Amino acid sequence: MTRKLPSIPLSFAALLWACVLIAPQAKGEIRYTVSLLHPEQHLFHVTVEVPDVKDSVELQMAAWDAVYEIRDFSSHVQRVTATADGRDVRIEKLDKLTWRVQAGGTVKVSYDTFWDDPGPFSSQLNTEHAFINPAMILLYIPGRRAEKSILSFYDVPAEWIVGSASPVLFESSGGVRLFTVKAPTFDALADEPIEVSHFEEFTIPGLTPPVRVVIHGDDYKRHDVEAALRKICAYEIKLMEGAPYPDYTFIFHIGKAANGSGGGMEHANSTAISVPSGASLPNISAHEFFHLWNVKRIRPASLEPLDPTREMYTRSLWFAEGVTSTFSSYALVRTGIWSKQEFLQDLSQQITELESRPAEQWQSAEQSSLDAWLEKYALYNQPQRSVSYYTKGQVLGFLLDIVLRDRTDNQRSLDDLLRAMNADFAREGKFYRDSLDIRLESEKLTGGSLAEFFDNYVASANPLPYRNLLARVGLELRTLESVRATLGFLPQREPGAPWTVIAIDADSLAAKSGLQVGDEILRWNSADVPRRPERWVAQQKPGDVLHLRIRRNEKEESIGLHLGELRQKFFQVAEMSHADDRARRLRDGLLRGTTDPITARSH
Repeated sequence: MTRKLPSIPLSFAALLWACVLIAPQAKGEIRYTVSLLHPEQHLFHVTVEVPDVKDSVELQMAAWDAVYEIRDFSSHVQRVTATADGRDVRIEKLDKLTWRVQAGGTVKVSYDTFWDDPGPFSSQLNTEHAFINPAMILLYIPGRRAEKSILSFYDVPAEWIVGSASPVLFESSGGVRLFTVKAPTFDALADEPIEVSHFEEFTIPGLTPPVRVVIHGDDYKRHDVEAALRKICAYEIKLMEGAPYPDYTFIFHIGKAANGSGGGMEHANSTAISVPSGASLPNISAHEFFHLWNVKRIRPASLEPLDPTREMYTRSLWFAEGVTSTFSSYALVRTGIWSKQEFLQDLSQQITELESRPAEQWQSAEQSSLDAWLEKYALYNQPQRSVSYYTKGQVLGFLLDIVLRDRTDNQRSLDDLLRAMNADFAREGKFYRDSLDIRLESEKLTGGSLAEFFDNYVASANPLPYRNLLARVGLELRTLESVRATLGFLPQREPGAPWTVIAIDADSLAAKSGLQVGDEILRWNSADVPRRPERWVAQQKPGDVLHLRIRRNEKEESIGLHLGELRQKFFQVAEMSHADDRARRLRDGLLRGTTDPITARSH
C-alpha cells in the first residue's frame, strides 16, 4: 500500500499535486518532495518521482558523502513504498543500498529517513531547524544522475525559510507554503547543503560575484563575521585570479546551534560550517573557501568519476586538505586577521602535533591519504598508528613553499603552484595524477628536479628537514620540554553512573599501587571526584599523593598513589635574530604573499 502523505490539508494537497506532481514533466527530470511535518520526530518524509521508466527502475542511496567514511545512509531509511502511474506496485530491496521497482511509466517511491545528527557532515531535523545534505536523504537513479533534479519542501514550520546556494522558488496559496530548489543534475543537487530554519541572512558588501551568509545560531556579531569573511574571500579570490562561481553561500551553525559539533564541509558553490562561537569562525572559513579551488576544481583523478557506493582511494589528500590548511593560515596572516606571531604559533602547533605521534616515523603523507577510510576506527586514530594528512600536509605545504622560493630566489612560490594547477587542470576540465602532477607542476616553476623532496617527504616518511629549510627563510625551530603530573589511569563516568577506572598505564605508579580497571571511585582525597579530573591533575605536581576510596567486587578499600611525571616535547618556530638579507626577503615574501620580479636565472 502506498504510504499516505501525513496529515496534509486538502488545500495544501491540491497545491502540492498541482505544482509538483500533476504539472507537465520535462523529459529527463527527477522530482523530489520532502515533508518536514512533526520535526520533533526527526523524520524526513520523502517522495521521488521518476518519469519515463521503461520496464523497471533501480534506486540507490549513497554509502558515503562529505567525509571519507562508509556510513551507509540507507540504514536511516524505513517504510519504502512505490506506485507506477498511480497504482500500487511492489518494491524490492536488492542490497543494502539498492531498491528495484519492476514497472514502467511514472514511478513514485516514498519513504521516511531518520536524521538527528548535528554538524556539517550529517543531516538533522528537530524543532529548531532542518539541515540537509541531500546525498544523505535522497535516493537516486544510478543511470540517470545527469538528469535535471528538482527538490521541493512542504509542511515547513511557519517561521522557517529555506536557504541554499541555488535560488529558492517560493510559492504560497491559502496559507500553504512550498519551497523549491532546482539543479542541473543529481550530483549538483547532492553537493548543495540546505538550511531550513528561522535564520539570519545577508550579503557581504564589496564582493563580486556575490557572497551570501546564512546563520542559524547565537554567540556572534554580524559585523565581525562580515568583516572577517570580506577580507578572506577578497584575498583568496585575488590570489587565485578570479572566483570560479556565479555566487557563493556560507551556511553557519554558531553557538548553541552547533550543538557541540565543529568543522566545515566544502561544496561546489557553498560551505556548511559549525563553530562554538563567532570568534572561532575565520580559520575554518578560510579553509573551506579555498576548497573552491583546491579539491572542488583542482581535483585528483583518483576521485573521479565519483562513485558514492564504495571507497575511493587517493594519495593526494595531503595536498587537497593539508595544503588547503596552509593557504587558510596564509590568508589569515596576509589579511591581518592573524599577527605574525599567531601564524608562527599555529605552525609550531602543527609541527608539535605531527612530531608527537610515533606513526610519523613510518606513515608517509601519501599513505595517510590512502588510509583516510580508516579514520572512523578509534584504534587507527591513536598516535602510534597514524598521522593526520591535514597536519602533515599543512607542514609539507609550508616547506614546499620554502623550497620553491629558495630555488627561484623568491621569484616563484606555492601561490604560483596553485595558480598553475588551476590553469592547467581545473580550467581545462582535467584532473591531476595525485602527487606526480603536483611534482611536475612544481618542477616547471623551478626549472629543476624536485624528486628528492617528493620521494623523501611525500611518498616516504623520512624525517622532515625543518631546521635546514626554515633557516633559508630566516626562521629557526626551537625544541622545548614541559613536565607535568599525570594520573597514570583514566577515569570515566556515564550519566547516572559512578566514576570508574577504564584504563591504566602499565608502567605507571597507579598500576603499581594496585588500582585495577573496573574499580569504582567513591572518594577522591576525601571529597567527591572532580568534574574534570584532567583539569585537577593539571594543577598538581609530579609525586603528589592522591588518596582514593574505591569499590571492587562489592567491597570498599582505600588506595594511595603518587602522581606520575609526563615529559612532553614541543616545538617553537621563531624568527632568527641574525638572518641574512636574502633569508629575510624570502620570509617577508612568504608572510606577505609576494614574490620578486622574474629575471633571467640559471638552475
